[in-house]
Amino acid sequence: MAGRADIADEAAAVPSAGRAIAKTRTRKDGAAVALDELDRKLLNLMQGSFPIAAQPYRRVAELGGTSEAEVMSRVERLLDKRIIRQVTPIFDTRALGYSSMLVAAKVDPERPHRAAQVINQHPGVSHNYLRTHEFNLWFTIATEPDSELGLDGTLEVLAREAGAESVRQLPTLRLFKIRMDLEMEGDTAALAHAAEASEPIELDPQPYDELDISVIRALQGDMPVVSEPYAAAARALGVGQAALLEHLAGMQERGLLRRVAAILYHRRAGYSANGMGVWQVPEERILEVGRQMAGVRGISHCYQRPTYADWPYSVFTMAHGRSKQECDAVLDSIAAHTGIDERATLYSSTEFKKIRLLYFTEDFKNWESRHT
Repeated sequence: MAGRADIADEAAAVPSAGRAIAKTRTRKDGAAVALDELDRKLLNLMQGSFPIAAQPYRRVAELGGTSEAEVMSRVERLLDKRIIRQVTPIFDTRALGYSSMLVAAKVDPERPHRAAQVINQHPGVSHNYLRTHEFNLWFTIATEPDSELGLDGTLEVLAREAGAESVRQLPTLRLFKIRMDLEMEGDTAALAHAAEASEPIELDPQPYDELDISVIRALQGDMPVVSEPYAAAARALGVGQAALLEHLAGMQERGLLRRVAAILYHRRAGYSANGMGVWQVPEERILEVGRQMAGVRGISHCYQRPTYADWPYSVFTMAHGRSKQECDAVLDSIAAHTGIDERATLYSSTEFKKIRLLYFTEDFKNWESRHT
């Protein structure tokens, strides 16, 4: 790829830049904040149309019918009000060779916070929720490609230290959708709208090298709200911004980088409910139904996962709504459209952890050294 040689000479010397401190929502930050029409439009654009370009805020301004200065001012305010969590690159965990899965654990319902605290200490745990089910603690976890413990060994340690009575591993067998955009302008009908069916997404690890790792380290974490937000990473790498942008476009083509976007605090943005709809889908219909479910606007994640004797649900969908009723409406529309009626809906009652993973840091190895 053109521009690659320009970066390669300097990349190996770049330290683990871009380290971001995980932002946790306190109880006082849970209430929704009033937003005007332009706020909502810009939030939609920042989630789905933030380009890999020298001046991305200028492009967002063009799409929003306002000025670059106004966009940046509002983004700064939305960050300060904790409606936007961060503006950040979203790298693909599986494409980078990390092993990852969703895990359901049955922990002491009287003391779930203790178990959550133990599990949250692992740097690969990005999401951890208390949900309304006998399996009450649900978390996602990733381990590095060269992990000594591996995913199975790590889960054994966590289950033992958290005092979990039972653990169900729910790896992704087929990925239909992973795109967390909150619809900020449309109503319930817009969330329940079925768009074009989605094809399953390739999950295999993709090739990458030390140059890619250096770019990730330089760019991951919170991006500055400035006219040229990629410039600081280019300077850290010792290259021109154009060369970095070209390399990022190549990483996107190779599947290592999904997009760059604003990540929102759901409750502060008005989305007070998220329901994990799990469905009993006949094996012969999983591909057809998964594609249809993934096409619904209000669904952010759609996967096929393994079943167990005590867990018969093969397709998982994450619905987000401004109320439990809105989530139910999205899931009801899916049932009506697909004819699949056997489902359960697990609502989150407590968010114990929600961060974006930081890749290629020493945190993973440090955790393993303390637990092996």
